[in-house]
Amino acid sequence: MSSGQILHFGVGNFFRAHLADYTQNAGGWWIIGVSLRSASIADGLKKQNNTYTLCVQGTEHKRIDILQQVLVAPQNPGAVLAYVVDPRVKIISLTVTEKAYCLGPDNRLDLAHPLIQADLSGQEPQTAVGFLARGLANRRAPLTVLCCDNLSANGDVLGAAVRDFAARAGLSINWDLVEFPNSMVDRITPATSDELRFSTGDPMAVPTEPFCEWVIEDRFADEWPNWPGVQFVPDVAPYEMRKLRMLNGAHSYLAYAGLAAGYDYVHQAVADEGLRRSAAQLMDEAAQTLSGDLRKGSQAYGLALLVRFENPHLHHQLRQIAMDGSQKIPYRWGDSLRALAQQGVSAPALSQAVTAWIWFCCAEVAAGRALQDPADHAIASAAQGPAPKRDLLALVGIDPALLS
Repeated sequence: MSSGQILHFGVGNFFRAHLADYTQNAGGWWIIGVSLRSASIADGLKKQNNTYTLCVQGTEHKRIDILQQVLVAPQNPGAVLAYVVDPRVKIISLTVTEKAYCLGPDNRLDLAHPLIQADLSGQEPQTAVGFLARGLANRRAPLTVLCCDNLSANGDVLGAAVRDFAARAGLSINWDLVEFPNSMVDRITPATSDELRFSTGDPMAVPTEPFCEWVIEDRFADEWPNWPGVQFVPDVAPYEMRKLRMLNGAHSYLAYAGLAAGYDYVHQAVADEGLRRSAAQLMDEAAQTLSGDLRKGSQAYGLALLVRFENPHLHHQLRQIAMDGSQKIPYRWGDSLRALAQQGVSAPALSQAVTAWIWFCCAEVAAGRALQDPADHAIASAAQGPAPKRDLLALVGIDPALLS
């Protein structure tokens, strides 16, 4: 059995329901977590010896004890950098959300981003990209950097970002020692409710569903855990595309349209006959952009997704899914719209989804509610301007001509 350590950036619920669970099932490996911002998760886990309850809703509760410690990067950046360099760490993984990579519209590192500018100035790093680049400059052992966020070609994108940072900072890195495989992850994991904390007696409990999937490009620099059930494939792109465009695309539609209809949770929204029908149609439209066997199996995949969305035990908040829309929509809807336009196929359900997002932005701004989005100021300006539809579409890179 292989053994080693994993350094993981982003210790939120998804990581604790997915990679941590897989790694505990593998045995022989330990995880050091890193929180890039808040100390709240680290403090909560420390009070219970870095263990927590994973609540697989409707089936089981299991204790996860794979975490050695959780570092808070702003409190101890030197310790984080030391682990990046440590040869005992054979994998660095990340679930930090799309916005934390500080990417521009071209999906390359935004070198003008304030956090990247601060990291380039020689200060102690604040971003995952900064920690990786500065740590790799001093590393002499092989390392696999495994991005687990919902970005197309996530490993390639992260690798390019680290290379761009290193080039601008004048860092010398032995790239022959580093691999950035692409990956696709899937497990619906809501925020933890007070009800779950009370019922489990665990303030750090994590709710999730029974379904779990992980597809990784077979491109590692060193050893990796014997993760049960993981698919190692030469090309992740088809799996990633299916998940982003069908699951995540339908999820985002249900979030914005469901909130407009007065619902709070996914299972409520998908129980609405009209919303369910539109979500299914959106998945059908997205499926037409897939290729090969995945397209052939897309109908069964879509039906299975609707069943997963119906899970009443998860209480997956629509507002949680609606967060950071400006970062998600280009991948979840924009790519499908462009692909269908190239085929000469109309996309009424995807167009309806875009309209729902525009309504959401305008309604939130009109109500004076704070937008949970890194482009909040730009969204507010567009929503209050003379042409909100035009300006909001421009913000997410969608040509109005693509809409049906």
